Amino acid sequence: MKNQQRSVQKVVRIRSLYAPKEDADWWRSQPYTARLAALEKIRQEVHRWKYGTQPRFQKVYRIVKLK
Repeated sequence: MKNQQRSVQKVVRIRSLYAPKEDADWWRSQPYTARLAALEKIRQEVHRWKYGTQPRFQKVYRIVKLK
């Protein structure tokens, strides 16, 4: 197998702060369930990156049935 060298092209885009935001328009066109699902995925990734684990309850909770 040949030793192949891969390269990553750097791409820089200079835009005006006042230019229309295509990303925002695309997200607004998505249903709220898809936006919430994407937000939850991002939240989980950040938590995993920052703390190295899945989020858990900080205390032990008991479920009590009321009559």
